[in-house]
Amino acid sequence: MTLQLIRASTILPARRTDIAFTTADGLKLVGELALPEGRDPVATLVCLHPLPTHGGMMDSHLLRKASYRLPALADLAVLRFNTRGTTSERGTSEGEFGDGVAERLDVEAAIAFATDNGLPRLSLLGWSFGTELTLKWGLLPEVDGGILLSPPLRRATDADLDRWAASGKPLTALVPELDDYLRPDEARERFARVPRCEVIGVDGAKHLWVGESYVRVVLNTVTRVTNPAALADGSLPVEW
Repeated sequence: MTLQLIRASTILPARRTDIAFTTADGLKLVGELALPEGRDPVATLVCLHPLPTHGGMMDSHLLRKASYRLPALADLAVLRFNTRGTTSERGTSEGEFGDGVAERLDVEAAIAFATDNGLPRLSLLGWSFGTELTLKWGLLPEVDGGILLSPPLRRATDADLDRWAASGKPLTALVPELDDYLRPDEARERFARVPRCEVIGVDGAKHLWVGESYVRVVLNTVTRVTNPAALADGSLPVEW
């Protein structure tokens, strides 16, 4: 068999299912669940997308690439969905943007869906606005921890960080060197109040993580946190 380089558009094998679930206030949210092909997942990513008023959605490229690659490469289940009022190719979730407040019910509904469907070892994977939802509303009993990509720490407060600290659950924050909102040195200061938060500065990266090398940094880190056994050579394969 000839191996092919994994590129930005590569979609690796997985069991992919369109899903929908309902929030406590009666809104239908749409999404997708990607599972390893022919075997059970080792762990689960529940993805929380960037700001929908600035184009964020379940298909934002890091989350889409996680769903395209990680079921095959890392035995992970990847659950993506559109928060209320958000549109992607999958469709539009009901409701209107809630400025990170009403979305508490969206996070709770996604976690309930994952739990009800027997998905193992849930971690939240938040990007930008999604990190705010993770920090404010993701500290639920079913959640093992959170992975934060480009956290702005605008809506999320020190009180939210203190709750995570008190919980003892781990956080991993990937912070671009050239981020528009929060850069590594300040991030280390802000997250210092969470003993189990690992802050990783990524040289040369920007808020949107454009470029295959940065995508690989993110996906390797996600895998190290959730299923390190998949990193046999220290990183995910770059060919399939």
